[in-house]
Amino acid sequence: MASSQNRYLIILILGALSTISPFAIDMYLPAFPEIATALHTTPARVSLSLASYFAGLAAGQLFYGPLLDRFGRKLPLYAGLLLFVAASVACLGAHSVEWLVVLRFVQALGGCGAGVAAMAMVRDFFPARETAKIISLLVLVISASPLLAPSVGVYVSVHLGWQWVFIVLSAFVLLMLLVTACVLPEGHSPDRSISLRAGPILRNYHAVLKEPQFLTYALSGAFSFSGLLVYVAGSPIVFMEVYHVSAQEFGAIFAGLSVGFIGSNQVNVLLLRKFSSEQIFRGAMLVECPVALLLLVGTACGWFGLWATLVLLFIVLSALGLGFPNAAALALVPFDHNIGSASAMLGFLQIGVSGLASASIGIFDSHSLMPVAWVLAATSWIGFAILILGKRRIPNLRYVEEKDAHLLTH
Repeated sequence: MASSQNRYLIILILGALSTISPFAIDMYLPAFPEIATALHTTPARVSLSLASYFAGLAAGQLFYGPLLDRFGRKLPLYAGLLLFVAASVACLGAHSVEWLVVLRFVQALGGCGAGVAAMAMVRDFFPARETAKIISLLVLVISASPLLAPSVGVYVSVHLGWQWVFIVLSAFVLLMLLVTACVLPEGHSPDRSISLRAGPILRNYHAVLKEPQFLTYALSGAFSFSGLLVYVAGSPIVFMEVYHVSAQEFGAIFAGLSVGFIGSNQVNVLLLRKFSSEQIFRGAMLVECPVALLLLVGTACGWFGLWATLVLLFIVLSALGLGFPNAAALALVPFDHNIGSASAMLGFLQIGVSGLASASIGIFDSHSLMPVAWVLAATSWIGFAILILGKRRIPNLRYVEEKDAHLLTH
């Protein structure tokens, strides 16, 4: 466990490791037009490289858990950080959007290790009773990335060129590699008893997926949460092509809308004192679904300008910030064992579904708001349908409030 002398330094390092992928996602969004011009393609096609990053994050979730247990925390973390840097440097030489898509997938496989290792080391360095508080501090650090990364990306891409986004990311990750090696202790000794064979690993994941409460809330939460990544993938097209805002204005808009998601996460802590996670998640879905449908209908009919679109997106993002943390909590409640496998599968479903949804923005290759509005509405209503139908298969719903877990029969 961490001593009081170095606990804040460890929290800072773990928080910085957790921001690698969020920065890798958000920093290059303002550079979409420049990248599209350089690679002789469209911003919508460039957004496929964002979808491939999500796919890499999803795939990496399933591999790093066993590796971090078998070899200790630091060795897999070093390997992931070096892979991220190598892929980032390779992105500088990408001569087509197809190569950029592939390299971003590899980059995500490396970056994923930092986030997974950081969460694992929370349990290594801090007592169980402090886990929720420490993770909340990490989430606050991660939440700063949508506010800072686009602004940094705007400055770098405008003044230095889009390639420098990947140079800055590489420099940051190399710095974190040095700090991790010199300052961060090894949190978990290697355990050679952990099997890396496919059979035992797959059996663990199969056991997780057989739990109806996990499957219901993991999938409904994943489809709901995918709206966030659909918005992230489509935002450069919506604001810079449809509404013709500048790169600097885009950074400000992106940061402003992020406040809705971040703020509702903090409001959720207060709501949990009075309402159950199930009530909050259901209420968030009841807000998200009609607003997403209104955005779709209004876009099709040409009702909305920039400000109305911003208001509706702010409401949707705020509902997402309320909904997904509670869906994740409800999905993990049934497990006393296999918590690591359940957490990995939850992350895989979350990022996997979101990656597929965001990829559709690039596949449409549209220069309008319609693909974003369509996918937002579709994913929110699919998530709501899964929630309604899935709850019928759960005879005794276990849910979490701020202090205790309860059984809710229905």
